Amino acid sequence: MKYKTMTAVIATLALSAPMLSAGGADDDTLIINGDLEITTKTAAPDHLENLDEIVSGWHFRADETQALEMDDFDNPGMIFVDQAIDTWNAPEGSEGKSCADCHGDPEEMAGVRPVYPKWNEEAGEVRTLQMQYNDCRVNRMGAEPWKYDSKPAVYMDALMSSVSRGMPVDVAIDGPAAETWEQGKEMYYTRYGLLELSCANCHEQNYGNYIRADHLSQGQINGFPTYRLNSASLVGSHDRFRGCIRDTRAETFAADSPEFVALELYVASRGNGLGVEGPAVRN
Repeated sequence: MKYKTMTAVIATLALSAPMLSAGGADDDTLIINGDLEITTKTAAPDHLENLDEIVSGWHFRADETQALEMDDFDNPGMIFVDQAIDTWNAPEGSEGKSCADCHGDPEEMAGVRPVYPKWNEEAGEVRTLQMQYNDCRVNRMGAEPWKYDSKPAVYMDALMSSVSRGMPVDVAIDGPAAETWEQGKEMYYTRYGLLELSCANCHEQNYGNYIRADHLSQGQINGFPTYRLNSASLVGSHDRFRGCIRDTRAETFAADSPEFVALELYVASRGNGLGVEGPAVRN
């Protein structure tokens, strides 16, 4: 059997054989702390060609996992939000400044998470939130930059998400950001690795199905950073991208690489209209 034929067979088996059933998304409603209702299903944004409705990954999890996200006292991700608040208020670097010195209370940042990644005119590039933190740390605080998807950076992402929970994702993909968005879209539909799988194979063509006993979602990132029960840790979107590409048996890209920045922009835009959930809880 030729190599390409063999890998195509493996990819087909990977998508079909482990699937136990097609369950789809449930009809539950995500209400956090009894009063904050999150939009978890809505019409797909106009730029999506193959979906009529977008659905949060929360709908593809077991009831017990869903319940953890519905109460901040039960959500293990909120522990790291508290840690990020301490970091927010702590002076650092040669300038002896804290995040609070420039930005006030974290709640003043409500509305920031829904629009990132976004084009930064001064830098001439699309920036993620973590890139923006490091710009502030280096150029305003005189502090060392955080490693991408390191604990303090992901914890700060969780804080920024928490103060914007319920606000709709509204990532801009036009103007100077369009080229990066197109790069991310191309990545989303590119097959990688020995299994020759793309993001779309799982999260667009097979969401609602089971693979390796895991219920496939649409791969929306409105809930990131996410507390993953299987690793008992809070993970960022680039960490998840790396894991997915490794699962295709391919060499993956580095966190903060231009490829993953572009992919984050594209994937975030696929969720335009869903409510910010982070820190979410997933398997």
